[in-house]
Amino acid sequence: MKLRYKTTLNLVATIVLMIGCMSASSAGAAKRYYYQLKVYHYKTTAQEGRIERYLEQAYVPAMHRAGISQVGVFKPIQQDTADLRIYVFTPFTSMDKLTGIDQKLQADTKYLTDGEDYIDADYKDAPYNRIETIVMQAFPKMPAPAVPNLTGNKADRVYELRSYESPTEKYNFNKVRMFNDGDEVGLFKRLGFNAVFYSEVIAGPRMPNLMYMTTFNDKADRDKHWDAFNNDSYWKSLSAKAEYQHNVSHADIIFLYPMAYSDF
Repeated sequence: MKLRYKTTLNLVATIVLMIGCMSASSAGAAKRYYYQLKVYHYKTTAQEGRIERYLEQAYVPAMHRAGISQVGVFKPIQQDTADLRIYVFTPFTSMDKLTGIDQKLQADTKYLTDGEDYIDADYKDAPYNRIETIVMQAFPKMPAPAVPNLTGNKADRVYELRSYESPTEKYNFNKVRMFNDGDEVGLFKRLGFNAVFYSEVIAGPRMPNLMYMTTFNDKADRDKHWDAFNNDSYWKSLSAKAEYQHNVSHADIIFLYPMAYSDF
């Protein structure tokens, strides 16, 4: 009888421990940020000025009032004149906050006033040609964004945005695992890449893929870091593993610089 009672207690203890671990795991997953990356596509300097005034005077301040302390606004270092762009990176602590932000903005009278020129633009005089929106979730290895710890002038900084597409969903999962379980994130951190974020893309025009952003004081600093990365013994060992082969089918590398009013 005592043995049966002891066995029952052990079973209950095991179940409680499992539930505790599951709760801790769920709590950890819940802390992973969700990111929205908006890409404004425009053609004229008039559109550019309108978008920038809106972002600087209305959108970024409204995000701050909504409790989002850091918003990134960037432009390509070399613009494609046929497809001019502005990138806006906004982090959210939950998916609910991301999906609810538009409604919150509509209730912000100061935002509506400060951004009137953009918000109330006539259909014949649109401030942009289109907006591309990408929704992402932070990697477990870096669950929240970070403001880069750089010493160089802001105007000289290089923000490197990378998008890695995979041939199938399974290969994409494998590449994400390479960053997390394979600790590619840790390698970047050890080498001082000053990452802003690493993420799985949940929705966007190019799927399946992941995206991340690293930062440098200038172009020379960027090249120096990547040289160290490519020659690092851990990277050579990790990238040579059979389990991580063929998990990237296409890579886009975009060099950006931050606007003066960008928080990142």
